Amino acid sequence: MQVITETSLPFPLFRRGKVRDTYDLGDSLLMIATDRLSAFDVVFAQGIPYKGIVLTQLSLFWFDYLKDVVENHVLGEKLPASLKKSEEMLARRSLIVKKAQPLPVECVVRGYLSGSGWKDYKKSGAVCGIALPKGLRESERLPEPIFTPSTKADVGHDENIGFEHVAKKVGEKTANTLRDLSLKIYKKASAHAEKCGIILADTKFEFGIFNGKIILIDEVLTPDSSRFWPADQYSPGRPQPAFDKQYVRDYLEGLGWDKKPPAPQLPEKIIAGTSKRYIEAYEKITGKKFER
Repeated sequence: MQVITETSLPFPLFRRGKVRDTYDLGDSLLMIATDRLSAFDVVFAQGIPYKGIVLTQLSLFWFDYLKDVVENHVLGEKLPASLKKSEEMLARRSLIVKKAQPLPVECVVRGYLSGSGWKDYKKSGAVCGIALPKGLRESERLPEPIFTPSTKADVGHDENIGFEHVAKKVGEKTANTLRDLSLKIYKKASAHAEKCGIILADTKFEFGIFNGKIILIDEVLTPDSSRFWPADQYSPGRPQPAFDKQYVRDYLEGLGWDKKPPAPQLPEKIIAGTSKRYIEAYEKITGKKFER
């Protein structure tokens, strides 16, 4: 299996993110999910086999599943004729998408207390200014899912912000729509995930404006943007096993690495284990066998 960590195509490069390479096709964009791994906002030299394919195909599943809730940016998977020679490399990891204007906020929804939310709660009893009941344990299910947005950083760390901050950035009406849509998507998606034996602990969405409407863009409900936990192993009061890159984060936390570039080399066992978890998440959620 060829691991794709960077692409170079005969189109203007629109943006190279931590994982995706996006090219300008004129009236649309070509978005390619590479196999790059980003952890603690550092991009690793090594890629994760099949990762980009899982991200793209799982996003397609969710975009379709959620189409009655929110419009999305997907136009199709058919590549331009000029990329015929690159078709094998780009197949299943590429999307042609609408040229939306991204909104400058990460729309995070938490249904469980984990990650930075757990750290905030331990310090203040609140997450993003939302007061929570006393005595909650790590990984505990929250009484109701909460909207805890963050900044969208191209470089460095995203930072948690309150709803008021979002309203100042995009206007109160748009902020209300983003919050309501995010919670609606999370509730529908988490109900499906539960039927598949997966807990959707938290996730983040990105939205953009296209033809005056707010639409869902980028990726959605993947192991890169979500915490997926196996329901049959769930036990609050501790960190949970996961179908996402938490497996890599846990390994890195044990190294004493300062979380600054350059990234350390990952053992083959960690690379293979991460790939396995991504594929397992895809198969459980979609009910389909992943084609290697």
